[in-house]
Amino acid sequence: MSASNVSASTTIAAPPETIFAILADPRQHARIDGSGTVRGSLSGPDRLELGSQFGMDMKMGAPYRIKNRVVEFEDGRLIAWRHVGAHRWRYELTPQAGGTVVTETWDLTHCNGLNRWVLGAMGYPKRHQKGIEQTLVNLKEAAEADAA
Repeated sequence: MSASNVSASTTIAAPPETIFAILADPRQHARIDGSGTVRGSLSGPDRLELGSQFGMDMKMGAPYRIKNRVVEFEDGRLIAWRHVGAHRWRYELTPQAGGTVVTETWDLTHCNGLNRWVLGAMGYPKRHQKGIEQTLVNLKEAAEADAA
């Protein structure tokens, strides 16, 4: 089984700037995490930008720490980061009347075939699909509250 990209979208009744402020602040990632793995921010800037590095306190079975680097960035529109694996977590924001469409993607296009196979065999696509869907629910709730 080879893993492939997984993604989901939602419309949030908030401007892109409000949503992006949450995504670009690693201290808020535990607030919106739908996977149950992000525990908190350990290091990094208050606001991410291209090339920023930030550390997170995580737990997937056992606790661990991970360092991420922002590899794609368009202020208010796009942010993506990766850690030691080549896969990326990407958020794309598209303004529309009454809000913003947010698409979150677990992007494997930068992984080699072996890495995709291992991730697929370990069940990550299915697990991440559920986490992405819940993260978008949490992000919607947080951004709409912040915009109010």
